[in-house]
Amino acid sequence: MNLEEIKERGIAGIKEAKTFEELEAARTWSVGRNGVLTALLRSLADMPIEERRKIGPAAGVLRTELEKLLKRKKEELVAKNEGERLFDVTKPGKKASLGHLHPLTRIDAEVRAIFSSLNFSVLEGPEVESEYYNFDALNIPEGHPARDMWDTFWLRQNETPNSQLQIPNKSQFQNSKYGKLLMRTHTSPMQIRYMESHNPPFQIIVPGRTFRYEATDASHEINFYQVEGLMVGRDVTLANFKFIIETFFKKMFGENITFRFRPSYFPFVEPGVEVDVKIAGGKWLEVMGAGMVHRNVFNAVRYNPDEVQGFAFGVGLDRLAMIKYGIPDIRLFYSGDLRFTNQF
Repeated sequence: MNLEEIKERGIAGIKEAKTFEELEAARTWSVGRNGVLTALLRSLADMPIEERRKIGPAAGVLRTELEKLLKRKKEELVAKNEGERLFDVTKPGKKASLGHLHPLTRIDAEVRAIFSSLNFSVLEGPEVESEYYNFDALNIPEGHPARDMWDTFWLRQNETPNSQLQIPNKSQFQNSKYGKLLMRTHTSPMQIRYMESHNPPFQIIVPGRTFRYEATDASHEINFYQVEGLMVGRDVTLANFKFIIETFFKKMFGENITFRFRPSYFPFVEPGVEVDVKIAGGKWLEVMGAGMVHRNVFNAVRYNPDEVQGFAFGVGLDRLAMIKYGIPDIRLFYSGDLRFTNQF
């Protein structure tokens, strides 16, 4: 198609346009990114130099002319339709797309609210921890067989900012009781950190992210969320623990819930218990490890275990969310798939 044909058809298409859609079609055909005039200009490099000198300037002039016509025609259509917009105002509006809270965020907020209503304080702690707080002070010294229960991410000592550790200085850290650096395997280190600077009675929870070096599957991830609880006072007993935990789970899952407490072992409590629940006649589910704080833990923070006692517990927030929302695979929480998140 030569310039004259392009000019004739392009001008006619613009003048005959009666709607914005028709005008846009005329623009796309003539001077759009894939329009005929644009294609002609792109082909100039393949033409003989004499033809290029003749057609090039004329094509440029035509492009300017067509663009001016397009602008004037658009102004005419706007004036004719009294400012009609480029969309049909009579069409039903689209529902606004709103953001969704991640199910773990929802569970975390609910757990905080329930325990706050039971007069627990909510704390947070560092994710980069020391061997001392993560293991030693919790009655799991080096060489203790219980360390095998936690598959640990150990860190290179000189690559971790000291500010994350909340310890006096790096040299003192590396050469003292604090030991090596790691990603915390549970939120229990905050038991020690809190008791070092506070006197009983108190009751706290510590929600946060934890890390385990293990293979991933439907029920295991290398990072997950946990909430640690601790209550210490002169007369705190397992009866207090039973009341608190049963109240928590009833608020979380409803009144139609049955509990089972089984003996278990955790190095930082004695005796230790596992808590199972059965919801609305379903099957038994293991949901929590707990027990009375071990004397050695109190000794580590300079409490007199003959004068105070308390209970501690730990529960996985991921596990609670899987039960409450019927999620079959823990890996879905960390997939980044909006089809999953948008359900909540």
